[in-house]
Amino acid sequence: MATPAIAVVYYSGSGHTKVLADAVVSAAAATGATTALLRVDDLTQESWDFIDQADAIIFGAPTYMGTAPSAFHAFAEKTAGRWAVQKWHNKLGAGFTNAACKAGDKNSTLDYFSTFAAQHGMNWINLGLLPGWKSTKGTENDLNRFGYFNGAAAQTFSDVGVEGVHPADIATAEHLGRRVAQMAAIFAAGKTALDRELVSAGA
Repeated sequence: MATPAIAVVYYSGSGHTKVLADAVVSAAAATGATTALLRVDDLTQESWDFIDQADAIIFGAPTYMGTAPSAFHAFAEKTAGRWAVQKWHNKLGAGFTNAACKAGDKNSTLDYFSTFAAQHGMNWINLGLLPGWKSTKGTENDLNRFGYFNGAAAQTFSDVGVEGVHPADIATAEHLGRRVAQMAAIFAAGKTALDRELVSAGA
């Protein structure tokens, strides 16, 4: 199967979201994918080149005031030139977020990520998990413990350090990384097969 390239593009203020970003990129890399963990306010030309060439881009940021923080929005605005020529057209996209509250309007951030990806002509990969912790038989240790579908959503109390990121949220982030890597491998293999077919047809 083709080896995909996956960029995990994130912002983290207190370090909680970086724990999730590390989990996403590690799980994706474990499948054999080529990966890069890229912080939005520290992008070099090499970082942008990797993003432009990647098969999939996974966006991550905490939820502040009902959306991603300003640093992520600044990154999004810098992609306007790429949007104009649809440079990321047909790439795969996915997202994850974290908030101090159990709800915390995290779905607004995931919706923002998916809309941003759609504007670039990307194809969104959902979490692909049924909700956990939805009955008395479930626990807070279930994958997807808050029942989000559009991406991975975590909750970390504001007064704890990075060690306070919940293990179930880390595991859910790992699931997202593996899922995107697997979908990207299928997508890349399909493109390779199609290219070969077109070459054969033209020969």
